Amino acid sequence: MWMLNAQAMRKGWLSASIVLILLMQSLSGCFGKEVEENGVPKQEQHWLPNVEDREDMIYREDDVFSRVSWNGTYSIDSVRSIYVPVPAISLTDGGAGATGGAEIHMGLWLPIIEGCDMDAANVSGECQVPIVAEIGPYYNDGDVDALTPANRLGRFLIENLVPHGYGIAQVSVFGTGESNHCMDLMGLEEQEGIDAAVEYLGSSPFSNGHVGIIGKSYDGSTPWEAAAMGSEYLKTIIPMSGLIGVHDLMWRNGSMEARGAVMHNGVYGSFGLDGDLEDVQNACEGYLEGYYAGVGAYLTGDNLAWTGSDYWEERHFLTRAIENYNGSVYIIHGLQDWNVDPHMAFPVHNMMVDAGFDVKGLYGQWGHDYPDRRSGHEGLSSGYGAEAFPYTLRWDWADDLLEWFDFYLRDIGPQPRLVAEVQDNMGGWRVEETYPPNNMTWHEYGMDECAIISGGESVTATSTLTMGCPEFDVEIRIIGTPTFHVEATISPLATSGHLYVEMVQASNGMHLGHAVMDLRFHAGGKDGAVLTPGSTIIAKMEFFGMDVVVPAGDGINLIITQTGDDYLPSPVSAFPVQVSMDAQSVLTLHQVERTCEDLFLPPMQQPYPQCSLDS
Repeated sequence: MWMLNAQAMRKGWLSASIVLILLMQSLSGCFGKEVEENGVPKQEQHWLPNVEDREDMIYREDDVFSRVSWNGTYSIDSVRSIYVPVPAISLTDGGAGATGGAEIHMGLWLPIIEGCDMDAANVSGECQVPIVAEIGPYYNDGDVDALTPANRLGRFLIENLVPHGYGIAQVSVFGTGESNHCMDLMGLEEQEGIDAAVEYLGSSPFSNGHVGIIGKSYDGSTPWEAAAMGSEYLKTIIPMSGLIGVHDLMWRNGSMEARGAVMHNGVYGSFGLDGDLEDVQNACEGYLEGYYAGVGAYLTGDNLAWTGSDYWEERHFLTRAIENYNGSVYIIHGLQDWNVDPHMAFPVHNMMVDAGFDVKGLYGQWGHDYPDRRSGHEGLSSGYGAEAFPYTLRWDWADDLLEWFDFYLRDIGPQPRLVAEVQDNMGGWRVEETYPPNNMTWHEYGMDECAIISGGESVTATSTLTMGCPEFDVEIRIIGTPTFHVEATISPLATSGHLYVEMVQASNGMHLGHAVMDLRFHAGGKDGAVLTPGSTIIAKMEFFGMDVVVPAGDGINLIITQTGDDYLPSPVSAFPVQVSMDAQSVLTLHQVERTCEDLFLPPMQQPYPQCSLDS
């Protein structure tokens, strides 16, 4: 009922908002602004309504991505092809450090501003523009080259932002596109190349000295790489499904994804030794080390630091980003991302807040995708985002980014709200001050309160134990990273074991979340220990990030197996495990109370069925 009543109450105000936006378009964005001495307009009020007040806004939906609601005034200039020297690459790095002339290549699009020569040695302040970069390995490899707007994100940025006075750069990391040297898979040399690109974009005559980096997946990891380097010109990063570290991606509590052992060179090896005359430039220490670092980590579950290797440590970015970076962070991540699990966003969001950064989050029930891509959202399966569609589609995302970049790269307008926009598995969107929220309640359920539905307490490669827990009297919202501390006894023939736990809705078996662990890492974290054969431990398992609603009168089941979702037990962990379903094994659910009154409706969507008059 609330949603319908609130919609009616806000109707008049929102109509006025749309009129305002149209006026802004016709007035070239001058409404509600005053001009400072340097000629840059300074907004006194937000031109974009709060996210709770956008449901009646209308956006174009005739392209593969969203569009800003009001057009900029500048034309888009021809692309510039630029090679940036990277003097930090030295002889000891091998590759182009030995052959000479390490370079990063980029395509650069700038606005055409009347009276401005963007190629001049000295460009006046009123002509200088902020730069937004997408940095990654995919130009010229199954994609367009860096001088062609990429359909994955480049065209979105160029067509939406350049008319509003931004420069857009498509940058190839080392060993890809027209950049030379070796494909370092997010290693320190790659970070040096990214930093050189940021320094160039921030210090060039056409630049106002403010650079932002945005991207998804690998291209969503390069913002963290740049932040770790701490360039003074880097003012904001927007990592989408990005990695805070490579080992962090492929190992969770010591458990390895199937791709972990071969990800580095099995997947990205073609960027390096591909049989052409430039292979000598790819003979780098990091590239060669990648061939055994994955296998070694698979066998041990850790980062190989005890061997003296720094391969994985130099590919962890978050710690150095917190130490070195001085800018804002807008984290975007799909809660159903199968490729880059959401533990890259939680607890990272709150860690960055606690460290004093300006942080915003956008967390929807999509997979490894963008917030505005229908083709990806509509193909999700039940339990993995299907129930939230079409409410996953955020047609206002382009506007959201423009507001963010305007403030952090141009100092235009009031500061965007530093909140988390979160979507639950039924589609409902709400705003949280932090995520996970600070007002969670924790509810513990000993396994002695639950019952065995099927299977036995000996978990093997071919067996499954299903536990059914009591029904909930009221609707339950489970969020964040619930824990399952389970008493487990490893085989007398092994020094470890492996467990995978799936949480499903009791009535229909719908997937809600999952947790995985190599029992050498039973205490949690990244430091494991060899176990005594036959020993009993408490495995402190933690579920990946989730935001799910379980109706009143329904409950949850836990399905306990040895492995799932392509996680591979190491050779020492592939033995049966005995689990004890008594009071020593405890499931802790993190919960918050939220109702339809706490939900907002995205633009161009019908009211939520769960919030209708009949519900």
